[in-house]
Formats: sequence, structure tokens, C-alpha cells
Amino acid sequence: MNETEMITTTGYTALRDFNLADAMRDELNGMDITFDRVTVPAAGGTTFELPGALPGETDAVKEFTGVILYHHPLFSFYRERFTGGNNAPDCGSYDGETGVGNPGGDCASCPLNQFGSGENGGKACKNKRRIYILREGEVIPLLLTLPTGSMKEFAVYIKRLLTKGKKSQSVVTRFSLKKVSNAGGIAYSQAQFAVARMLTAEETPCIAAMAEHVKQRSTHVGYEAETVTGEIIDPETGEVTQPLQ
Repeated sequence: MNETEMITTTGYTALRDFNLADAMRDELNGMDITFDRVTVPAAGGTTFELPGALPGETDAVKEFTGVILYHHPLFSFYRERFTGGNNAPDCGSYDGETGVGNPGGDCASCPLNQFGSGENGGKACKNKRRIYILREGEVIPLLLTLPTGSMKEFAVYIKRLLTKGKKSQSVVTRFSLKKVSNAGGIAYSQAQFAVARMLTAEETPCIAAMAEHVKQRSTHVGYEAETVTGEIIDPETGEVTQPLQ
């Protein structure tokens, strides 16, 4: 039996005998752990970059599948132009409701969270969403930081699931990309979501336990270095589209 056949056969039931919290405590004691990232391309590319089999390697794929264990807003405001690194923002929020830092407070009414407050008509506070995705045959999820221009598509997908009485944890989701353009004709990559299959009755409790652990750890994952110097932001979507020439 090859690896692909094994994954197809076991699905997510292999998690039943694996406790991620205990494994991380035993195997990674004293070491920092970061979740491997799914990279969304710029300029309308339709190929994700996923971590490869060996450290430093990446795999380019048109689509992939996995269970959404947990997802949450990620708001970040940097008073000075952010040029990289893992520095915490001046103000940030993991729930999209309350900012922590300067200025802090209610995100919905914050002037920095309004279009036009940032460069090129965008928001000074960047609104993104983190999605923790577990692929079959793996026990540590991947982290996809959803760009602003893809958040509406994600909201539609989640609403569709809820309409059917389902939550994102109860299905295997297929992720793909579509090239779209803003009003100015500038292309960017928009994530697409579809149900690949339902989880089985045996898989569901395995996923629930893993999802709860990831939810608890999510607020300990630092803010990312995402903003690029000289970026253009679509004032309609807030999407970073391309660097200024």
C-alpha cells in the first residue's frame, strides 16, 4: 500500500490515537513551533505554494483539500511603514472586535479601520483572516492567511454551509484560486472554496478534539510580516495588488 492509498483509507480517523498537545509537549519541549504556511500568489496567480516534503522545499499546486479546524480575524495596524520582520503591530486584534495596543478599543468604530484611512484609499488597519487547515494524513495544520479580497468569498462559503446546517469543521474543503481584476484593471488572486466531501461519523470527533487544541493555541501565533513597501491597495476590496514601480 503506498502513501496515497493509506491516506485515502484512513482519512482523519488516524487522529484518534494521536494527542497533539501531548506530542508537542514531549517532542518540542523548549523549542518554538510555527505552523507551516500556505502562500497565496500576487498579481492574479492561480497556484498555491505549500510546504514540501523536505525543509525549505515548496510544492506548487492548483488546489488542495483539508478540514478548516478554526478561523478567526486578524487585524493589524502599524504606525510606521512596516517593512518586514515579526514585530508586533501598534494595535492588533485576534477577534476583529477589540483592538489591543495603540489606539486600541472598538474595531468597528475605529477611524483607522475605515477605507481612506491608509495609503491609496485602503485601510490603515489591515483586515485579514487566519484559517487553520488540516490535510488528510497530517497531524499539524497549515496556516492560510486569507487576503482581504478573498474574505467575501469565504463569508459566502461559510454562510452556504450554515444554511445546510453544517460548520466548516464538518466538511473537507477544496481550496483553489481565481484570477480577478479590480475596477482599475489590476489583477489579484482570489481564493475559492467548495465542499470536497463530508466527514464520516468516525472522523468527526477526531477533528473536534484537534480543533479545540488549535483554537487554544491560535492567540499565541504572532503577527505576520505581510505588508510590502510601496504596495497598491484596491480601495474597494483592500487587496494588496502590486508594488509601485
